[in-house]
Amino acid sequence: MKKERPILFSGPMVRATLREIDPKTHTRRVVKPQPLVPAGILPQAHNLDGGKFGFFSEDADYCCPYGAPGDRLWVRETFGFVGGVFDENENPAPWIPDRPAIEINELKLGRGYYTGHAIYAADGYFEWNAGDDPSIETRSAWHPSIHMPRSISRILLEIVSVRVERLQDISEADAIAEGVERHHKRPEFFKAYNCKEGIATTARASFETLWHELNGPESWDANPYVWVVEFKKI
Repeated sequence: MKKERPILFSGPMVRATLREIDPKTHTRRVVKPQPLVPAGILPQAHNLDGGKFGFFSEDADYCCPYGAPGDRLWVRETFGFVGGVFDENENPAPWIPDRPAIEINELKLGRGYYTGHAIYAADGYFEWNAGDDPSIETRSAWHPSIHMPRSISRILLEIVSVRVERLQDISEADAIAEGVERHHKRPEFFKAYNCKEGIATTARASFETLWHELNGPESWDANPYVWVVEFKKI
């Protein structure tokens, strides 16, 4: 029986997955804890006993937390709710969506119930305020992706394949499949690596800078084992 699990995506990952040209079709996640694998021997993901999917190591069996080929992943991303707006006379009025949105009715989240529309931070800036009154401070009401309910997730993925490899073994083609831009300007990163241009000229170099930013300064050099999850958008 195929299963469905949540997975967290950042704003850039969401946009890369949704785009039509060179969409994101891979994601790499660190294997935790790191396996004790003899040098030169790469573990391969396969079916384990009990219907689980993962690989064997010298110290333990590792079950992939994202599932097996054929399973599905629903994406959690940063989101917010729009209940209404104010018209030119400062009277409450329904909000007419001008961006991707899902209509909701008494959706429970935490201690509250929300009616209106769910929107997504990956689609751009949005303000929640009380009209044009300058005395009322505008505020952001984005909710962290970890709290997203299944009912308002807009991206459903099906796992095509799962494998295990060292982080630095990523190829140029796989870096493109990760959805990175071909040319990333990261002056502060390249300064540390003595690169004068401050520009990543390959997708692989661009992915390295992104991994460095998201996971810390020593994360790339550590070259951990990672789950490589290939997926297609449903």
